[in-house]
Amino acid sequence: MIEKYHKYFMLNKNILISFAASIVISAIVAHILSDQTDFLNATYTLTVDYMVYFSVFTGLYYFDNRKKYLLESGQTDKSKLRHDLIKIITSLGIGEIVYTIVRWILQYYFLKLNYEAYLASIVSQAISTIIYMIVVNLSVKMTRLYQDGN
Repeated sequence: MIEKYHKYFMLNKNILISFAASIVISAIVAHILSDQTDFLNATYTLTVDYMVYFSVFTGLYYFDNRKKYLLESGQTDKSKLRHDLIKIITSLGIGEIVYTIVRWILQYYFLKLNYEAYLASIVSQAISTIIYMIVVNLSVKMTRLYQDGN
């Protein structure tokens, strides 16, 4: 039973670590740019959020899965890699669309309510992350990323 959910745990661990890194950096950037208009602050902060998140996530995901696509000959199983990349990009992509909309709107809303810029960033990202996690896990389940012996 535990082995069945191990891959989901590893994926969620990578997502959460990536979000933790991006939450810290985004809050700092939001604070530094607090003199900008709310629209620009939310936009720049979201851009930095994505850069940090995807950099960390890509590294962690690669580290956890680097042996999964190796053939006995030492070469990469390109077919299996391509198949899984389509599934993971689809799953993350759906989540990212929802995350982007929710995070930007929430940060802009909190800034309009006169929250401190760093606090608006942290709160909007925390709420958006929860929604993102739900969407990604449902998408991974629907695309059957971890089925078929993966």
